Amino acid sequence: MKSIRLSKSSIGEEEKKAVLAVLENEYLGMGENVLNFEKKLTSFFGREAICVSTGTAALQLALECAGIGKGDEVLVPSLTYVASFQAISATGATPIACDIEERYLSIDVEDAKQRLTKNTKAIMVVHYGGVVGDFEKVSRFAKNHGLRLVEDAAHAFGSEYLGEKVGSFGDIACFSFDGIKNITSGEGGCIVSNDSMLLERAKDARLLGVEKDSQARYSGERSWEFDVVHQGWRYHMSNIMAAIGSVQLDRLDEFSKKRKQLAQYYVSKLSSQNEVIPICQDFSTIVPHIFVVRILGLKNREKLRLVLKNRGVETGVHYKPNHRLSYFKSETQTEFKTLERLFPELLSLPIHPDLSLKDIDYVLDSIFEAINER
Repeated sequence: MKSIRLSKSSIGEEEKKAVLAVLENEYLGMGENVLNFEKKLTSFFGREAICVSTGTAALQLALECAGIGKGDEVLVPSLTYVASFQAISATGATPIACDIEERYLSIDVEDAKQRLTKNTKAIMVVHYGGVVGDFEKVSRFAKNHGLRLVEDAAHAFGSEYLGEKVGSFGDIACFSFDGIKNITSGEGGCIVSNDSMLLERAKDARLLGVEKDSQARYSGERSWEFDVVHQGWRYHMSNIMAAIGSVQLDRLDEFSKKRKQLAQYYVSKLSSQNEVIPICQDFSTIVPHIFVVRILGLKNREKLRLVLKNRGVETGVHYKPNHRLSYFKSETQTEFKTLERLFPELLSLPIHPDLSLKDIDYVLDSIFEAINER
């Protein structure tokens, strides 16, 4: 029986060589490799990028260093991984779950307007599946209400919006480099912004708040006489992680072309029917991290997933709405009409660079066989 994974890392000999070189150098913490990776990312985006330990850490530090904290509220779509909510709550702020709009499954600005209060200080937009959505509308909303705009771009590395790379525009963009993202460093993430004061503070905050410690680490040194004036965290990236990430960034074109090819093949194979509908139809500028479909009229998703699993096809659900989670439920929250209507019909299908077109044929054949057996 076939075994088709939902997602996986795609690692080659160059990544292994890069890690071995770090091991042989015997300087495994944050050092020159991290600096070099940051330089390559800065060149890629056209503005400064700093690396941290995870995408979640990037979101938390971005918010904290933008002045978001206890007593503040951050608007965020309920349809996102819990990391987005945990990053907000880790600052002491409160995540305010918002409904989604139907086309891109991104935050519904009209719904967000209804959840504004005097304590609202930021909005976090999630580029679900790598798709940016109506970013101009979100930007106007943030500007009109004096809100910091943080992009959770964990899915969107390599994607473009109106001819510009995600991360090269806007206020603050945060990326994830964990094992299954569009590029990986094993674990890791980065913050990208034109706000130099925010980035300087984040450089210290990722190293327990030790002032100017980044410069010492880049040179293989340690700070022995220092000051700390802000809360900090142990959120820095290691040389091992940066070594992997640097090679993966060099391979981005290869990965992007394959992911786009696979997604477009899914779309073409599904175009002749009207029951399984891809959420995104055009991948010319989108590098898909996940491939999500809506199965109209689906009543028992878990039963379908089990049937597919028994046929060797792994599927996913991105994601359980955060307003349903015990820790983030609110007694006063209003309805999430669009999300509650769409969520039971959403299913994520396998996509990663090591997948073949024949694998996709098998995935879709298995889905339609299972649906016809309902």
